[in-house]
Amino acid sequence: MRSIRSFLCVCVVALLFFNCDLSAQTMAKPAVVIQTGSMVAFDYTLTDESGTVIDSSKGKEPMHYVHGKGQIIPGLEKELEGLPVGGEKKVTVKPEDGYGPINPQAFQEIPKDKLPPDALKVGTVLTATGPQGQSVPVRVHEVKENTVIMDFNHPLAGKTLLFAVKITEIKAADTDK
Repeated sequence: MRSIRSFLCVCVVALLFFNCDLSAQTMAKPAVVIQTGSMVAFDYTLTDESGTVIDSSKGKEPMHYVHGKGQIIPGLEKELEGLPVGGEKKVTVKPEDGYGPINPQAFQEIPKDKLPPDALKVGTVLTATGPQGQSVPVRVHEVKENTVIMDFNHPLAGKTLLFAVKITEIKAADTDK
């Protein structure tokens, strides 16, 4: 009787050991997902609500950014959190989570003679220099008799943006140290 118990105990211990060992061998490595500090690359197509393509990485390098650093618009960054490499998502970004609403104070009236004659058409986009020396797109909003109303809002301000995104690469922030 004692030898049968001993044998059964050895069998149970062996099975437990075997199962633990087997499960350790077959456990999948956890998927790397986007989190704060991740260096991310993704392909995208950006459209407006009518379906018109505004921008795309198709045929170009993917977009690169560091997650959580505010390098892309907040509404898109928030929605990419937790996606793995190969993950795809359609994201709708309202103006308040994108480039903001249209700011009425961003319209300025300037003398016509300050602009090149070929720019005196509604919709013409020119480049101005911002306070920190950065390039700022400005659009001719209205042409009057002696002045022009310029729109200094971001061209995508006030628009709902639709992104189709595919994550192509994720690196942990500490891999390049």
